[in-house]
Amino acid sequence: MRRAILFFLSAMLPAVAFAGNTQEFKLDNGLKLVVQEDHRSPVVVSQVWYRAGSIDEFNGTTGVAHVLEHMMFKGTKKVPAGQFSRMVAAAGGKENAFTSRDYTVYFQQLEKSRLELAMKLEADRMANLNMSDAEFAKEIQVVMEERRWRTEDKPQAQVGEQLMSSTFQTHPYGRPVIGWMNDLEHMKAQDARDWYKRWYAPNNATLVVVGDVDPQQVLRLAQKYFGPLKAQKLPERKPQGEPEQKGERRLVVKAPAKLPYLALAYHAPSLRDPKNDWEPYALEILSGVLDGNPASRLNRDLVRRDRIAVDVSVGYDAVNRGPGLFEFDGTPSEGTSVEDLEAAIRGQIEQLKQDGISEEELQRVKAQVIAADVYQRDSMFYQAMQIGMLEGTGLSWRHLKDYPRRLQAVTAEQVQAVARKYLVDDTLTVAVLDPQPIDENAPKHKEVPHGRH
Repeated sequence: MRRAILFFLSAMLPAVAFAGNTQEFKLDNGLKLVVQEDHRSPVVVSQVWYRAGSIDEFNGTTGVAHVLEHMMFKGTKKVPAGQFSRMVAAAGGKENAFTSRDYTVYFQQLEKSRLELAMKLEADRMANLNMSDAEFAKEIQVVMEERRWRTEDKPQAQVGEQLMSSTFQTHPYGRPVIGWMNDLEHMKAQDARDWYKRWYAPNNATLVVVGDVDPQQVLRLAQKYFGPLKAQKLPERKPQGEPEQKGERRLVVKAPAKLPYLALAYHAPSLRDPKNDWEPYALEILSGVLDGNPASRLNRDLVRRDRIAVDVSVGYDAVNRGPGLFEFDGTPSEGTSVEDLEAAIRGQIEQLKQDGISEEELQRVKAQVIAADVYQRDSMFYQAMQIGMLEGTGLSWRHLKDYPRRLQAVTAEQVQAVARKYLVDDTLTVAVLDPQPIDENAPKHKEVPHGRH
C-alpha cells in the first residue's frame, strides 16, 4: 500500500523548521529553478523533475516513461553509455532516478563543490541523449525482467495492479507505471525516442537544488548549462477524469502465495487548492486516526486486541495530478478469512462515521504527525522531494509554509464528515488474493536495481 502522502506530510514541518532561504528562478527557456539553502553540512542535492509520467502515456505504449528513464543512462556524444554513474561515483556522489504516475525524477547527492558536474551531466542528457536500437533492445529486456520480479512474482503486487485497473477504468492511473507486459514486448526504440522528444525539454522541467549553496551561484550554473537548451512546444494536456463509480466492484486474483490478502480502495479528492481545500487535510487526519502509529485504531483493535489481522494499513495520497484514493490493505490472521477482515475494517469505518473522534484523539493524532516530522528534518534529499512533488503536480513549493496551520485547523467534525462522504460502498473497489499452491520449481526472476542502469 502506497503511503506517499504520509511521508510527504510528515516531512513538511521539518522543511519549515530547518529550511533556510528558498528562492525561485525561471530561465528564458522555461526551466524553473528552486534553490533552498541548508548550510548544516557541505552537501548538495540536485534533482531534475520532468512533468511526464505514466499519466501521459497512450494505450499500446504503457511503460514508456519508465523505459525512457532506463535509456537516460545510455549516454550522449560527450558521455558514453555507463559513464554517467561512474563519473558521479568518482566525484564521491550518489545518483539514481525513478518514474511515477505523475513525473520522472533524476537526482544526485554530492559534496557542494561538485554541483557543477551534476548540472553539466543533466543538461547534456536533457538534449543530447543517444538511443540506439541495439541499446534499446538490451534494456527493454531488463525492464521486462524488472516487471516479472516486481509484479508477476509478487502476489500482493498483482492484487494492487488489478485493484488500480478496476478502480480507474478510464483514467490513466489504472495502468501500471512499469507498463503491461504485452506493451513492453512490442515496444520499439522509436516509442522511447518519441517520448523523449515530446516531454524532455527545459520548459517541462523543474530543477531543485537543496544544500550548502549560494542561490545566485546556483542560478549562474543553471544558466551556463541549461540556459543554451531550447524550449519546445509541449503537447496539449487535456483534462482526464474518472467517471463517477456507481456501485461496489469486486475482484479476485488467484496467484501462488502462502497467505490471503485484502485491499480496498475508495475514491477520494486530491489536493487542488491548498489555500482553500480542507477535505484532503481532514482525510490525512482520518488516515492517522485509523493507521498513524502502533496505537491507532486498526492496529490496536484488529491486530493486537482481536487478532483478526497479521497487519493492516491505510494509505491516502492527495498530492498528485489525477484523482485520489483512500486505501486499506491487510493480511488476515491464521484461521481468519478475508471476509472476516473486511467486515472488521468496515466495522471500524462505520463506528467512526457514527461516533466520530474525540478532541483528545484529534490532538493526539496531530501531535503524532508533527512528531514524525523530526525524523525527516535532517534530510536534504527529502527537502528537495517536498519541493519537487508539489511542483511536479502543478502546485507550488510555497504551500509548504501553510501546511502546519491547515493541519491544525482540521476539526473532529470535519474528520467525521469526510469519512461519511467518501468511505461509502458505491465508490468502493475490493480486491482479494486467493492463494494458490506454490511451485517450488518455478523459475525465479532476479531483482533489477531500480533507477541506476
